[in-house]
Amino acid sequence: MALLMEKGSEPFTDTEKADLEAIAAIKESAAIELKEKGNEYVKKGKKHYSDAIDCYTRAINQNALSDSENSILFSNRAHVNLLLGNHRRALTDCQEALKLNPSNIKAIYRAVKASLSLDLLDEAQDYCQKGLQLDPNNEELKKFDQKIGVKIAEIKKREAEVSKAVTEAKELVSAIENRGLKIGKEMYRELTGLRKPVLDKNNILHWPVLLLYAEVMSSDFIEDFCETDMFSLHLDMISFLLPNIFAEDQPLPWDPERNYKREFVELYYEAGSGLLSKEKILQGLLEGTAASHGQESGDEEKDSVEDFKHNTGSPKWIKVNERKTLHDVLRGPNFIIPWIPVSSDSVVFSVFYVVSKQSSFYGKFKAGKWAPPSI
Repeated sequence: MALLMEKGSEPFTDTEKADLEAIAAIKESAAIELKEKGNEYVKKGKKHYSDAIDCYTRAINQNALSDSENSILFSNRAHVNLLLGNHRRALTDCQEALKLNPSNIKAIYRAVKASLSLDLLDEAQDYCQKGLQLDPNNEELKKFDQKIGVKIAEIKKREAEVSKAVTEAKELVSAIENRGLKIGKEMYRELTGLRKPVLDKNNILHWPVLLLYAEVMSSDFIEDFCETDMFSLHLDMISFLLPNIFAEDQPLPWDPERNYKREFVELYYEAGSGLLSKEKILQGLLEGTAASHGQESGDEEKDSVEDFKHNTGSPKWIKVNERKTLHDVLRGPNFIIPWIPVSSDSVVFSVFYVVSKQSSFYGKFKAGKWAPPSI
C-alpha cells in the first residue's frame, strides 16, 4: 500500500498513485485550512497570536503547498512574530519566505521592520532597496529607506566624532608625556565649566590656568595660556583688562588696603600630589566628547601612586619666576598638574596661588600655616 512505501521509492500501480494523490490532497487541504485558521486568530488579537503561530507552523510542516504559498505562510508567521516583538524570529521567517519567493513584497517589508528593530541597518537598507526595485512606488518602503539613510548617516557621523575625539585625546596625552609633565589627583570642585588643554597644529600646548588668591580664595581664570608665554605677560594683561585688579583708583571689595597691586603680587604653586595613570588621564580627556560613553573607569588602585608631599604636615610652596614660560614651570620636578572635577565632567588646570608681599597673610602663607581647603 502507498502509505507503507519506503521514502524515495516510486509508485508502480495506479492504486499506489491514487493513494499518494489522495494523501497529498488531504495534506494540501489541511495546510490551507490551518493557514485560514491562523489568519482568523491574528484578527482576534494578541491573546490568540500564539495560536496563529502554531497554525502557520503546522501548515508549513504539511509540505503540501507550492513555494509561493509557503512563502506567504512564512511571511504571515513573521508578521505575528513582529507583533509579539520576536524580531529575530520574524527576520528568520522573512528570510525563509524570500528563499521560496524572492518577490514576496510583504516578506521584504517585514524583513525591513525586523532588521531595523535589531539595529541591523545595512541589512534593512538592502531589503529596502530590493523592495523598491520590485515596487518603485511603494510609499512605506520609501519612508523606511529615507529613515534608514538618516540613521546610517548619524552613526557614521558619530563614529567619525568618536574617532576624532580619541585621536585628539591620545595626541594630547602623548604631548603631555613627551614634555615630561605630570597629572595629579583632584583638588577643587565647581570652579568653572569643562576646560581641557589643547594641542594646536604647531604642536604647542594651550592650558587653562587658574589663579587663586589664597588669602580670600577668589580666582581669575585664563582660558588660553600658551605654554610658550611668560607669566608676567598674563599678569600684566589681567591688570590691563581688569582695572580693579592691581589698580590704584578703586580697590577690590576684598582688598580695601590695596595690598594686591601689580608690583606686590607673587605666584606660587604647591609641590606634590598623587599621580594619575595614563589610562585615567585619557579617560578624563574623553569626558564631554562623543567618545565619553562606555569608557571604563579602570582599577581605582592604579589611578594614583604615592603622595609627593613632604612629611612636615604642611604644603611646600614653590615660588614662580614670572620671567619663565608656563612650559618651563610645568616641567618642574615638583609640579604636578591637578585634575579638577566639575560636576560630571573633568578638567585639567594649572593652578597657581597669588599672594601679596604687603599683606599680613603673606607671612602665614610662607610659614606653611595655610593650606588649600580640602575637597
